[in-house]
Amino acid sequence: MRLPVTPEGSARSAFRGDIEGLRALAVVMVLVGHAGRDLVPGGFAGVDVFFVISGFLITGLLVAELERTGRISLAGFYARRAQRLLPAAAVVLVASLLLTWLLLPRTRWADTAWDVVASAAYGLNWRLAVQATDYWAADAAPSIVQHFWSLGVEEQFYLGWPLLLLGLAVLGGRRRLRRGALMAGFALVALPSFAWSVHASQADPGPAYFVTTTRLWELALGGAVAIAGARLHRLPRPLAAMLAWAGLATVAASAFLVDPDRAFPGYQALLPTVGTAAVIAGAQAAGRFGPSGALGWRPIRAVGALSYSLYLWHWPLLVAAEARFGELGTQAALGVVALSAVPAALTYRFVENPIRMSAALRWEPAAALRVGALCTGVAVAAGLLFQLTVWPPRQAPPTPVALPAIGGPTPTATTTPGGPPGATVLGREPLGNRAGAAVDRVASIVPDPSVAKKDGPEQWANPCGAGQQGDQAFPCKYGDPFGATTVALAGDSHANQWLPALKLIAEAEGWRLLSYTRSACPFISIEVAWQERPEPGCRDWNRAVQKQLVEVEKPDLLLVSNTFYRPYGVDRDDVDEADKGMAEGLRATWRAVTAVDTTVVVLRDTPYLERNAPECVAANPRKLTRCATDRESALDAGGGPAHEAAAAGQRGVHLVDLNDAICPVDPCAAVIGGVLIYRDANHLTATYVSSLAPRLRDRLVTLLD
Repeated sequence: MRLPVTPEGSARSAFRGDIEGLRALAVVMVLVGHAGRDLVPGGFAGVDVFFVISGFLITGLLVAELERTGRISLAGFYARRAQRLLPAAAVVLVASLLLTWLLLPRTRWADTAWDVVASAAYGLNWRLAVQATDYWAADAAPSIVQHFWSLGVEEQFYLGWPLLLLGLAVLGGRRRLRRGALMAGFALVALPSFAWSVHASQADPGPAYFVTTTRLWELALGGAVAIAGARLHRLPRPLAAMLAWAGLATVAASAFLVDPDRAFPGYQALLPTVGTAAVIAGAQAAGRFGPSGALGWRPIRAVGALSYSLYLWHWPLLVAAEARFGELGTQAALGVVALSAVPAALTYRFVENPIRMSAALRWEPAAALRVGALCTGVAVAAGLLFQLTVWPPRQAPPTPVALPAIGGPTPTATTTPGGPPGATVLGREPLGNRAGAAVDRVASIVPDPSVAKKDGPEQWANPCGAGQQGDQAFPCKYGDPFGATTVALAGDSHANQWLPALKLIAEAEGWRLLSYTRSACPFISIEVAWQERPEPGCRDWNRAVQKQLVEVEKPDLLLVSNTFYRPYGVDRDDVDEADKGMAEGLRATWRAVTAVDTTVVVLRDTPYLERNAPECVAANPRKLTRCATDRESALDAGGGPAHEAAAAGQRGVHLVDLNDAICPVDPCAAVIGGVLIYRDANHLTATYVSSLAPRLRDRLVTLLD
């Protein structure tokens, strides 16, 4: 099938092949970058190239209309945007739901449905920004429509930019003054946005990547080139050629020089954006001496014409392929990306182009807006219907664990009457017990994988969050408030995961249980890195907790646990130094507590699976062995090795290791005794932790006697 290379606007005289070529370069950067990060580490910067191009084209159309008619038809502008973007987007969103239903594990269905609704409303970037600050979403699999975040940024820009230009034009008065007023509009948007981008990408890089406010300057930069207009066409040809070629080289280099592990957008985004602006600014004046000939070569222009559809289709197919076949190698991922050209070409030929070039819609903005509203409505309705259709099953909470009397028989499967046995099937000596071996099928699984991520103390009906006021920490309180024995728990989410078992034990023993836990914040006296930056809030919290434990409310027993953290300032590649620094920091922290005669119990960190357990189990209900992980690597991950090193030989510190009852046989299983062990790849479900309560109680009671 031969694809017509058709410009976006109706006037062929305004068409620029060099811009179509830039689109081709941008989409190739994105596609290859997503398929093989090692090949093109900065490929994601192709999105920033698109932002500058969009800002240039949209501003050019608006400025031309303003100078021609003295006004801007908002209805006409929004109608053109609806024709251009919404039909193809709706097709891909609905197709993504179908791929989700066919290939993705059920655990991802509900989130995907909401992602589609947010994408159809062009607000996905804000949803992703919120999730970027959510500790529990940090390791979640990427959404099948995650790439729609950039379309959200552009659409939000389109909503306000024409209004700003129109207002500035009115303030500018006479036509000869308008371009100066419009350039002031560029500065009004671009300079604060760039300053905020630099600050936010350093202070809070997760949300900063997605939010509109850190990206507006990129679109405004393209707008500034359009506003400069004729002045750029008068550039001396040698200067224009140098500018355009240097810009093209800069854009291409950004694919390899932009570091995905450093803050973005910020300063790093200058490379692809300024380079793109330079190409657009100089290419026409440079004539045949510039890059227009190369960028305008028909095969490259054909890729550029398909760029929107290629961008829409490549990511859902990559995510679906990985869900079906597991992690793809670079060659396989490149093959999937190449295959995305087929649905992209079909969408371009039969959806995008016919609607975009429709004469009837071009002359009737109201009709075009109705088409856009229909497309948005269909996608939103599909997302909502999918959500309602696949709503996670309601599941009764597991039967509470009945703890046997101290000195009674070792817990067995009868310990949890009416509920799945979990760890109790392993008996007195769990290590090597084949009841804990990975098997392909089990009769039933509790909790259901689709709701497993909510099976933790953070999701209790009345969850408690420890608080802080100044240098005073306020714990969550459980058990007997007047109990003679006080037990405290401190650490991050890997400490908090033990709360279901500790709550059961405290209630059975009449203990007073105090919980000082905070996600992504280990109980340690040194500053650690979280997402490559220090966390002052964690440092202040630990100071308050240590003061509370040492000076204000000394417990009889302090339980601590955490995952692994790299001490801030230690190079990310220096694993040995990080392990050493972590162990030394923990040892110093515990020493301060044992100095006031409090016994410290270190709950060795739990094994880490290679895959998200609920997702893997949902995707492989008849082949659960695919979800197993080599025991040695599972135990070497996380904070366990640092716990062992820090506890060794330290007076008043006791290491409690229950991992033989979590991973009794090599490889580590995802399900034991009918219970799903993990709610992700490294946090235990409350159901399984509860089944470990008898074993944990025996250890703690012995230490208190």
